[in-house]
Amino acid sequence: MSDAFVPAWWLPGRHAQTVGARATRPRGGVRLARERLTTPDGDFLDLDWAETAAGGLSDAPLTVVLHGLEGSAASGYALETYRRLGGQGIAAVGLNFRSCSGELNRAPRLYHSGETGDLRYVIGVLARRFPGRPLAAIGFSLGGNVLLKYLGEEGQRLQERRGVGAAEEGGALVAAAAVSVPYDLAAGAAYTEHGVARAYVWRLLRSLKRKVRARADAFGDRIDLDCALAARTFREFDDAATAPLHGFAGADDYYRRSSSAGYLGAVRVPTRLIHAVDDPFLPAAALPRDAAARNAALDLRVTARGGHVGFVSGPPWRRVYWGERMAAEHVAKVVGGRREVRAVTL
Repeated sequence: MSDAFVPAWWLPGRHAQTVGARATRPRGGVRLARERLTTPDGDFLDLDWAETAAGGLSDAPLTVVLHGLEGSAASGYALETYRRLGGQGIAAVGLNFRSCSGELNRAPRLYHSGETGDLRYVIGVLARRFPGRPLAAIGFSLGGNVLLKYLGEEGQRLQERRGVGAAEEGGALVAAAAVSVPYDLAAGAAYTEHGVARAYVWRLLRSLKRKVRARADAFGDRIDLDCALAARTFREFDDAATAPLHGFAGADDYYRRSSSAGYLGAVRVPTRLIHAVDDPFLPAAALPRDAAARNAALDLRVTARGGHVGFVSGPPWRRVYWGERMAAEHVAKVVGGRREVRAVTL
């Protein structure tokens, strides 16, 4: 099968790809088994283990899947990724960011695009639990930004400790892929303030506002509740809620410190980056072409079309979700997935 992405003729534009992928991804074929981890700060994280044929192999490579803003480990793109990985003989587990598993978390905080502490904790747990199994990760949208920032932080830390070129410089993860990442959060926030993208923002903010309203007593005066609930853009919401809730001076400080673009140079794990020029959440000028050209660990795949976490090809009766396929195939190539294993339809 060709690596080239050919958009489905029946989903011709950026919004058709973005919305069409969300509407048409199959929901069956994977059963999820939940595990709750208690975090060092007394909160919890819910993991959803994909029960596929690969999931039953005790020595199979394992991939952590990270969802996007207000998604979950049961989002359609995550399920498709589990199926793809299972078909390659790779087990998968989805990490639900705090407040995204169907139950609000305990601590007076949520999650955000630059929060890598929870991912670092989960990867540490898995590495200790399965010392002989190769670990990889795939992130979508916000989850991809978290993953890339984490990889950059780990690369910086290990370079400082061992020097560039030393063994084990990638940390616990040996492969990664990221789809439709908002590499420059400020540029992305500004880009979504115009046109049809405002409809996406409205839907996502509506979900975030419900959480802020439900946790208003716990958040207290740490946020500007009235401004957060009145926000009409990502910047307004982040300035009123996300930034102060998580220790940033404001939206600009949050965007600057959390954007993965500034960490790509330190990534040392073989990482595939998948993005469409027509992504409605990020201007094409913000794509990290220069960073990818300078870092041999980064494999940047840019398509002219595909929307945001879209990448649907094929006819309606035989759809192919190219982004998930390309991410899973990259991981399998690095970790050596067992191609003869078939995913179980449950």
